[in-house]
Amino acid sequence: MQEGNTMPDFNKIIDRHNTNSLKHDFVAERGYPEDVLPLWVADMDFRAPEPVVDALRRSVEHGIFGYSDIKKDYYEAAANWFSDRFDWLTQEDWLVTTPGVVFALAMAVRTLTEPGDSVLVQPPVYYPFFSVVKNNDRRLVECGLVYENGKYLIDFDDFENKIEENKVKLFILCSPHNPVGRVWTTEELSRIGDICLRHGVYVVSDEIHCDFAFPEHRHHIFLKAVPEISDQVIVCTAPSKTFNLAGLQASNIWIPNGDIRRRFRKEMSRCGYSNLNLMGIRACQAAYENGGDWLEECRIYLRENLDFLRSFLKEHIPQIILVEPEGTYFAWLDCSGLGLSGSSLNDLIVKRAGLWLDAGEMFGKSSSQFQRIVLACPRSVLSEAMNRLERAVKELG
Repeated sequence: MQEGNTMPDFNKIIDRHNTNSLKHDFVAERGYPEDVLPLWVADMDFRAPEPVVDALRRSVEHGIFGYSDIKKDYYEAAANWFSDRFDWLTQEDWLVTTPGVVFALAMAVRTLTEPGDSVLVQPPVYYPFFSVVKNNDRRLVECGLVYENGKYLIDFDDFENKIEENKVKLFILCSPHNPVGRVWTTEELSRIGDICLRHGVYVVSDEIHCDFAFPEHRHHIFLKAVPEISDQVIVCTAPSKTFNLAGLQASNIWIPNGDIRRRFRKEMSRCGYSNLNLMGIRACQAAYENGGDWLEECRIYLRENLDFLRSFLKEHIPQIILVEPEGTYFAWLDCSGLGLSGSSLNDLIVKRAGLWLDAGEMFGKSSSQFQRIVLACPRSVLSEAMNRLERAVKELG
């Protein structure tokens, strides 16, 4: 049951300066102008749900921050969340906790492949997908999504050919897809599963944005959509994006195959990691138990931000096309209508508009004329960003 009735004011601007915020306090260190407006990294400028803050406050007042681990009630909170919202039934022994999903991706690469093995990704995609493959001396294989009529699709023939030609051992799925915002259908997930099952390819499904699918699109947990492939799948989830808890470093990784789970834990042990921190445990459990009302309000606000952005672009900057997102709290902007090279586009965004967005080429070489902007901010901030962008585009002449 939701604790209290206090809903946040998502319009409220909360000053995050001098809080060690990666988004706000490291502008100069990252080589950006001091007055840049940051809408890049995937965290929200919203206060976390009050039940989470209350749980953390109680832990602070207790005053002891020793070694901690999860109990059954932590698992039940997470399991109930996925059962209630996604009709997905988990088992307690599937759960492995990690400090983050990117860490889990790296552990999965090390667990399921050997140096030199091929790992497939689908650019444009979240850029750590590239690094966890390359930094572990695996061979990166790219099967780019097809951008067609304003929407990204999977070329399944190319997907299977890439697997066959490169003897791919592991596929990292982004679901919902970051940055393009696709929420994969059950048909698409089934085709992925059929191909990977047929070729013995492991699948690691990053579902960290699963709670952000717009109402007309339903997110399907990969293991729920393709249960027959359960022996070769790892599903990665976390409350971090959903409730703005990334700095507390608590993620929940679901591994049905007992042998893979044992090897995964062994790989974590080799890297010196053991237990979640206390505050991450408290926050995750409180969020899943009592954060549902907050999330529903947040999703409404994000939809309104998206509506504002769409209307603004159509009316004021028609050269920039919104790639209509089905989920996540990002907007992927097609800026090819400006007729600028990738470097010139970045100069326009940073130097002329004074914005810090994520440049498209970070997500894949073919996306140099795209930019990713985070919608999880007060509308006045998003409005200021769009006004800056409009002025910069007009100055192009």
